[in-house]
Amino acid sequence: MPKATREAFGEALVELADKFPQLVVLDSDLSKSTMTVGFAKKHPNRHFEFGIAEQNMIGAAAGMALFGKVPVCTSFACFLIGRLETIRVAVTLNRANVKLVGTHAGLGIGDDGASQMGLEDVAAMRSLPGMTVLQPGDALEARQAVEWMLQHQGPVYLRLTRQKLDDVHKPDYKFEVGKLDVVWEPEPKAKHFQATILASGGTVGGAVAAAKQLQPKGFAVRVANAGTLAPFDVDSVEDFAKDSERLVTVEDHNIVGGLGSAVCEAAASFGAGKPVVCLGVRETGESGLSAELYERHGLSAPHIMEACIRNLV
Repeated sequence: MPKATREAFGEALVELADKFPQLVVLDSDLSKSTMTVGFAKKHPNRHFEFGIAEQNMIGAAAGMALFGKVPVCTSFACFLIGRLETIRVAVTLNRANVKLVGTHAGLGIGDDGASQMGLEDVAAMRSLPGMTVLQPGDALEARQAVEWMLQHQGPVYLRLTRQKLDDVHKPDYKFEVGKLDVVWEPEPKAKHFQATILASGGTVGGAVAAAKQLQPKGFAVRVANAGTLAPFDVDSVEDFAKDSERLVTVEDHNIVGGLGSAVCEAAASFGAGKPVVCLGVRETGESGLSAELYERHGLSAPHIMEACIRNLV
């Protein structure tokens, strides 16, 4: 059933609260939107409201972490990334065990408009040494990513959607940090692919739809989900390049510094010799429905299909 990954996050916090007694949740006046309101009601002594003061929230979280708590800081992705200097100094330099959760990421926030869109957050977070960057592709992966995040010792950035996402993983899926996982490929498995699509977050469902529509047209296309953006799975990218004519990346993020950049960096490191087609946001965002904005910015299934077969003989 379609569900926003922020919803799965909020449910997971409630479910996991007893398992992680050091877990505390910090909010900045958006608990009803970040979906931490359920945790706040059930565990009021472990929930801290900072108002519209994200910088103070992040600094306090770093202090709590250094005294043994496992603080989860939440806000919209754009508001967290706006406090990058505090994250860099208070969290990264101290290797503080702080979990930063940015919701309403990318164009998918929809009609709230450009000022609320986190479109540069992955690039910034990937650049911070020691920061693990996660972006689940559906609710199942989001729930498991939250549990991994709470177990992990070290800073983590978790990027979540406002919009509901279709399920792309089977019920027996097991999240493994730092690994790309294939969520769709033709049956029987092809020996040669016209393209391997690497997608993350809100774009994975569209990538799967594109691959399915290309199969009856005679194109074998595989889809891999990038649930972890840092550290990045270079080995799998190398494997995909060996049997694919091209790699196509699609992400609801600025074209610079995100998934596409990670794949290009990986391909360059082993000399892939294969083209990499990067689909991402090249302009500022604007107000509109999520689907309308994905179409406007070239992230919809028809655009992904075109990128897979463009100029193929």
